[in-house]
Amino acid sequence: MNIVRKINDELAIAGQITLVQLKQIANEGYKSVLNLRFPDETGLWADEQEKTEFLGLYYLNLPFKAQNINDKATLQIFQRIAELPKPTLIHCDNSIRSATIVLLYIALKQGIGFDKALQKVIDLGLI
Repeated sequence: MNIVRKINDELAIAGQITLVQLKQIANEGYKSVLNLRFPDETGLWADEQEKTEFLGLYYLNLPFKAQNINDKATLQIFQRIAELPKPTLIHCDNSIRSATIVLLYIALKQGIGFDKALQKVIDLGLI
């Protein structure tokens, strides 16, 4: 079972969550789930969207590969994160993509330039 890590009052990250974890985050007041996984990835639920929405959470799937990261590629994701009902859980397969996106999102909101923020993520060994 992957650990759900609360980053701040608006965002949390995880690897692939279980149904038990999905129910837990719904009970804890989360409003949305952003899945960064591609449909063909091993271990992805075929019915994750249905189960998430059944629990009353907003669901969005924006497949993303960390090795393809650039300011244009992430702009759409950042825009959607800003629009999602909060708090939001962002997940991937092993937390690396979700951590990368959340760290860059927070850094940019704090006024740190994309290149500098990206270097911090690289220094952390996330990409």
